[in-house]
Amino acid sequence: MKNKFALTFATLAIAAFPATASAEAGDLQVKLLGTLVSPDGEITRVDTDIVGLPADTQTKANDNFVPTLAIEYYFSDNFSVETICCMTQHDVDAVSGLPGAELVSNAKVIPATFTAKYHFDLGAVRPYVGAGPTYFLWVGEDPGAATLPLGVTDTDLSDEFGVALQAGFDVDLNDTGLGLTFDAKRYFVDTTAQWYVGDTLAIQTKHKLDPWVLSAGVSYRF
Repeated sequence: MKNKFALTFATLAIAAFPATASAEAGDLQVKLLGTLVSPDGEITRVDTDIVGLPADTQTKANDNFVPTLAIEYYFSDNFSVETICCMTQHDVDAVSGLPGAELVSNAKVIPATFTAKYHFDLGAVRPYVGAGPTYFLWVGEDPGAATLPLGVTDTDLSDEFGVALQAGFDVDLNDTGLGLTFDAKRYFVDTTAQWYVGDTLAIQTKHKLDPWVLSAGVSYRF
């Protein structure tokens, strides 16, 4: 009786997924995602400080939720390369030493990323893992409100190379290429922050960004 029940349950589970077509070499997949970007932002080194920051000053970058477009090309049934397109904006606040002080405002970054992915074929559900290089391109940042009374006139964040690790899974909804996708990335990348008073470098600190980037959305493969 138990074997019969198990067989019936397995049959129903398989039947719950519609007929699907597995990814093949030459397929192109486009994904429209909602993405949570959760960076660290802590100070790992102080190089210059003519202002006299408290010794225990530490910082945190805020989270942001943004739309993301991903494009993926399959070189084989199991191997693909993916890139993403998005821009995310963050503030950097002090969490100790100067708690609540806004140090960087409206920092906008484009995380140019390519990952090579390996897919495991489990039918309608296709888990994957991936890794690849990233380049964080800062396209705008302003001095935080707490730095303006100190005479700060400009703030810069350095563009940097890093590495992204990735895991997730795609779920085929039908045999026309429509599906759902769930993705998690962990980036490993730093930046150097500089605050200027006129032409004078007042503060320079190195920060660990290392964001988690969690996405879910719809995909179409053709």
